[in-house]
Amino acid sequence: MEHGSAIFSIFVIFVGAAVLATIALWARQAIIVAYIAVGVLLGPSGLGLVGDAEWLQEVSEIGIVFLLYLLGLNMVPRQLWQMFRAATRVTLLSSLIFMALGAGAALAFDFPMRDAVVIGAAMMFSSTIIGLKLLPTTALHHQHTGQIMISVLLLQDLVAIVVLLLLQGTEGDRGAGGFVRELIALPLLGLVAYACERWLLEPLMLRFDRIQEYLFLLVIAWCLAMAELARAAGLSLEIGAFVAGVALANCPAGQFIADSLRALRDFFLILFFFSVGAALDPTQLGGILLPAAVLAALMLVVKPWIFRLLLRWQGEPEKIAREAGARLGQISEFSLLVAVLAAQVGALSVRGSNLVQLATVITFVISSYYIVMYLPSPMAISDKLRQD
Repeated sequence: MEHGSAIFSIFVIFVGAAVLATIALWARQAIIVAYIAVGVLLGPSGLGLVGDAEWLQEVSEIGIVFLLYLLGLNMVPRQLWQMFRAATRVTLLSSLIFMALGAGAALAFDFPMRDAVVIGAAMMFSSTIIGLKLLPTTALHHQHTGQIMISVLLLQDLVAIVVLLLLQGTEGDRGAGGFVRELIALPLLGLVAYACERWLLEPLMLRFDRIQEYLFLLVIAWCLAMAELARAAGLSLEIGAFVAGVALANCPAGQFIADSLRALRDFFLILFFFSVGAALDPTQLGGILLPAAVLAALMLVVKPWIFRLLLRWQGEPEKIAREAGARLGQISEFSLLVAVLAAQVGALSVRGSNLVQLATVITFVISSYYIVMYLPSPMAISDKLRQD
């Protein structure tokens, strides 16, 4: 196996990820931390076993495409309306508060205003992986705490879509004109997706619903076709995939589609998070270590408190509000995506992108540790708290 080849790189990434993921699970940590750590250790700034990360970044983008596709599949319009009614105020108010705090912290450490705005935007989101993966299954599906968290996290995901659109509008200094064109292209893309789903995809799925291999092929082709159509219209691949997922949300085969694509999504997401770690140069982190620690501490302290206050104001019981706040008290994997994409389009400096990424990893570690120590979780340290 040739050193430096794509096959060797994938071998190194997944073996290293498996080893560190085992250590992370044993230590009751979010597994995503292991993927990023492998990137730091084995990437160009570490041991250099994966020296050229450019091809990896392109391939790993497929994972983000599938992530947005599955996100859209979970957003059935009728359920979205119910969630809007239940969690809109909490989500929007908390997002504004976290954005203001993140931007203020960035300005306090002499980041330019443009960086501060993007850093503040990245602080608006909580981790779906930590929030839901560390919640007992019974609580997730049958208790009010799970309903609250799903509502808040999905609404945050919608806010993240808006942020990605805004960032894309800044690419190449297109300014307000580019954003306006995207706002026009987006509903047109939605109409095309609805028409194709209604008069092409559904008839094909109903006709060949017994051939699962065909359905699998069809839904992947649909996702990638809409992603490329979005890019041709001046939008991003991710936005196209999201629209493709929403169009299929009411489809009878929606659950099969989601189940079929999760493993494929996870494969490419491992590559994405590895590329995030590979882009981090440990020798360059010294200058942002203090700002990242302060930003992470601010989010870890303020987020649970703000969510608790807003949920109590919404009329939730103190116990539920306190637990939901604690489970939502970290930065998100979507923040990593925002930081990476913002740096790619020139809306965020490399220093600012490294700040968001390092602060996010810090909150992953500390929040995961707190949840498995003090809250019911499938990975809880205490037998009394361990619930699946």
